[in-house]
This record gives sequence, C-alpha cells and structure tokens, in this order.
Amino acid sequence: MRFTDRIINFINPSAALKRAETRTAIEKMDADSKILTARLHILDKLMLSDSDTEVTNSGYSHGGASRRRTWAKGYHSESGSAKRDIEENRKLLRERSRDLAMNAPLATGAVKSSRTSCIGPGLVPKPKIDYEFLGLSQEEANELQRIIKKEFAVWAESTICDNNDQNNFYELQQIAFIDWLKNGEEFVLIKYDKPLPYMPYQLRLKLVEADRVCTKGSLDGEYDGYDRKGANGNTVVNGVEIDKSGKVVAYHIASRFPGEYGINKLEWKRVEKRGKKTGNPNILHIFNGERADQYRGVPFLAPVIQTIKQLTRYTEAEIMAAVINSMFTIFITTQTGNDMGGFAGADEEESEEDSPDDGENGDDEIKVGSGVVNFLKDGEGVEAIESTHPSSNYDAFVTSMAVQIGAALEIAPEVLLKKFSSNFSASKGALNETWKSFKMYRKWFVDDFCQEIYGLWFNEAVSKGRINAPGYFNNLLIRKAYTNATWNGPAQGHLNPMQEVNAAVEKIKNGLSTHEDECSSINGSDYEDNVRTLKTENRLLAEAQAAAEETGGEYGSKD
Repeated sequence: MRFTDRIINFINPSAALKRAETRTAIEKMDADSKILTARLHILDKLMLSDSDTEVTNSGYSHGGASRRRTWAKGYHSESGSAKRDIEENRKLLRERSRDLAMNAPLATGAVKSSRTSCIGPGLVPKPKIDYEFLGLSQEEANELQRIIKKEFAVWAESTICDNNDQNNFYELQQIAFIDWLKNGEEFVLIKYDKPLPYMPYQLRLKLVEADRVCTKGSLDGEYDGYDRKGANGNTVVNGVEIDKSGKVVAYHIASRFPGEYGINKLEWKRVEKRGKKTGNPNILHIFNGERADQYRGVPFLAPVIQTIKQLTRYTEAEIMAAVINSMFTIFITTQTGNDMGGFAGADEEESEEDSPDDGENGDDEIKVGSGVVNFLKDGEGVEAIESTHPSSNYDAFVTSMAVQIGAALEIAPEVLLKKFSSNFSASKGALNETWKSFKMYRKWFVDDFCQEIYGLWFNEAVSKGRINAPGYFNNLLIRKAYTNATWNGPAQGHLNPMQEVNAAVEKIKNGLSTHEDECSSINGSDYEDNVRTLKTENRLLAEAQAAAEETGGEYGSKD
C-alpha cells in the first residue's frame, strides 16, 4: 500500500475503500481494453483476403466457428446471459405463443395433446407409506392409505380448494399445466381460508398468470432490462427477488393484469417464497429451467413460433385459393353495362346490409362469388387467370413441417397430426418416443406442483387430527415416509391391445414388472382398487350363477 493510501486509510477508511475500488475498476478497464484490442487484431487478420495473409484453421473454426466461409459471412449471432437472452424477449414470446395456441391449429394440437397426455382428467395420488421404516404392519399401512385417499378426496374433489371456488384440484392441474405450455411458467399462491362447517380443510390455491409477476412500476409487464435494488439489499429481476448469493427469496405480484384498466389502482405485493418458521412455500413457481441462473420460464412453443406462423399463413393462402377456385362466375357484355334482368346475379347469403350503396363506385364494381353474374360495358372484357392452387404438394409440405416442429417439441408427427400409418412398428415407435417426453413433463409437474400441494394438505390433515401420524412434525424422515406417494395419470394407449396385454402378462410372470405398474401403464388404473372391485364382482357373479342353477336355468342364457 502506498504511503498516501496508508494516511488516508488512517484518517478516513471509507474514502480509502472508495479509492481502492476505483483503482481496481480502472485496472479492470485496462485489462478489458487490452483483451478487446487483441480480439480486434485477430478479427482484422481473419477478414483479410487469402492474398494478403494465410490463416490456419483449427478445431471448430473449420466448421461451425468459421468466419471466412461463404455460408458464415452473413451469419451474425451473439448470445448473452440467461437474463439477456430470455428476460428481454419473454413478454413477446408469451404473447405470440398464446396467439398461436388460440389460432394456429398445429400449435393448438401440440399444446392440447401434451396437456391431455401428461395430465388428462388429473393426476391422482396413490399413498405409498414406507411402513417398514415407520414400524407398521402391511395391513395397518393399507388401512391408513385408504383413509388418506378418502381424506384427500374430501379436499381435492371440491371446488372449495380453489381460492376462486371454480375448479377442483384436478381441474386446477389442467389449467396450471396448459398455462405453463403457453406462458412458460405458472405461479400458485398458497392461502388458508377461515374454517367452514362443510369443509374441514382451510388450504386454498390461487393460480396467478406469469404476466402479473413483474417489477413494481412496470405498467405493461415489459422488462426494461434494468434490475431494481431493494432497501434490504436484494435485487429484483423482472418480479423475482434474489439475494446476493442468487437465491430466490420473494416474488412481486401486480394486483391485476398489467396493461389492462380496472377500477382498482395497480399495486404490487411482495410474497416471500417460504415461511420463516416452517419453511413451507407461500408461492409455487412452476417452470422448467434450461440454463443456469434462469429465473423465469420460456414458452413451450418458443423454438417453433416462426415456423408455425409461416405455415399458418401458407395454409390460409391455400384455403383462400381453394375457395376462389370453387366459385362460378360469368361475365356478360352489354352496350350500357346495366343489368338485363332475368339473371341471378346475387349471392343467396347476401343481405341488404351487404349490398353496395348507390354511388360512383357501385357501377364499376365487379364481384366474384358462387353463381355471380357480372355485366360489362361494350368493349370491356375479362381475361381468365389459370390458378394452380391448391398446390398438389400441400399435404407433403405440411407433413414435412410437422416433422420438424415435432422434433423441436419432442412430439412425433403421428401424434402431432393424430394420423397414424398402417405400420404397427412405426406407429408404436412414434408413441414410445413421444411418451418419453410426456413422462418427463409429468414427473416434473408432479414434483413442482402435485407433491408440494399434497405435502401441505398432509400437514393440515395431521395438525387437525384427521390423520394419525405419530412423530410427523418431529422428524423429517418420518414426514417423508408418510407423504410418499405415486401419481397416476393417463396411460399411453394401445395400437394392438391383445398383443400389448399379452406382453404385460409375460412381464409380470417373469418378474420384469408388477401388477401395479402394468395397471398404471395399460389404462391408468389402481391395482388395489381393481382387486377390491373384482372381489365384489366375482361374489355377485357367483351368487347369480348359484341362483340360476337352483331354478334350473343357466345364468346369462337368452331363455
């Protein structure tokens, strides 16, 4: 340390610290300047012609990192941090993704196919208590699991579990999942309502669309590229508050949808991610991160927005060409150009409001439509234009585009277009590949939404004494043993049921699978429920057969 710096440090430590920080910043600027100069020097060499200098390529510079080849000269790309690449473009991506999901058939199919296959009517929990760890017998565990299922149904199958009292838990799953597909993320506020005489549980869920989570002062929800520093020293990045270590600590939620007018003033509420005492979540953020330090989600359709939009425009043009080609219009030449009478020149669907007003443009108007007759003045003529639309290559082109879109979204074109070929092996392979991604999305959704909610509900059920779970609040391992569950949803479906059922039977016989797994895989059912129902059905069937034998008849006969 210099003598001057030591004196300042002794007299005014704060000023000394600022001097040190300033000196460090200047040294960093000098280092960055030297690096930039070196890069520019290298770039100048690369831009020289082969006659001026020779550049030796190495590694990726032979191909993907080449700057000199013809294809690369017009290829200008730059990538930044997750915040720069995602946050600054996320609002526009959301808007376009929602538009396509509402108006583009292929995008609608991709979104709804994923929702239906991953969630369907709802993912239902099957309690799987670790009874060995808890010291319970299997019979005791089975009885407790039946009680848990019934208790959860009281809350989950009622719309009271929804803060808005509109949807039950399984319908909320569908909304949350399809919002994630369209917006890239979904938020769920955890609330507790006052006790009701007809509902023992107070847990309520409030779904919040991604647009409402934004930085205070953003009237339209747009991210301006600048982060805000809070009084507590935390940074607010597009509505997500993070501490100095990068940990998410809170979310900032607008009181209404940004950009819309309402009777109430637009305000923001800060919601801490977890409770300080219990650590339970106050809000769930459902999204699938793809990069480090990514705090907001990207819409499912983001990689294919351009392709789907262009394909939609092409489809609309082909439809319009087909409509025009289907019209029958004739032209009659007269000396005056007036209607001669006796001809049906108006469309049957045309109303008085649709007919043109009398004016200077009315006499010269020419119509094209179904069965339309136009009268032309003497000397006027119509030149026919041959139309080659709809294109004979339309179907092949759309199918080719569906292959590319499906590859980006991990959905086989057969599944995306709901069009299976006659080849069983190819169709089965397409289903299997698509269901790999569907299972991944389902597992992620279960972890981020279903299991989190299930744990919060279980906490309340035990605290109210409706479920007997000794040691539940005293030991995290015991809590985990009680709340362990699997979530059953829609099955993959079958192209050849007999063959696939026989394969399932063989897997069970050879110990490669279990009855429970195969029931879930074949039709999404619960093995224990099936066995319990079959016991009742077999008993009723045996009684009916015995009664038929006593009367001398045969059960099930036509006589």
